Amino acid sequence: MKLSHIVPIAAVLAVVALAGCANTIRGMGADTANTVNATQNAGQRVARSAN
Repeated sequence: MKLSHIVPIAAVLAVVALAGCANTIRGMGADTANTVNATQNAGQRVARSAN
């Protein structure tokens, strides 16, 4: 294969790989936010029951 054929293929593969990473990072951010919310809610329930 010539280099002129490899470069466009590599560019397309790079774009697909980066798009997949973006979705994973977005999902991790949502999971982290949900974990923080659950932890805060649990802390508030404990504080209310301690009164």
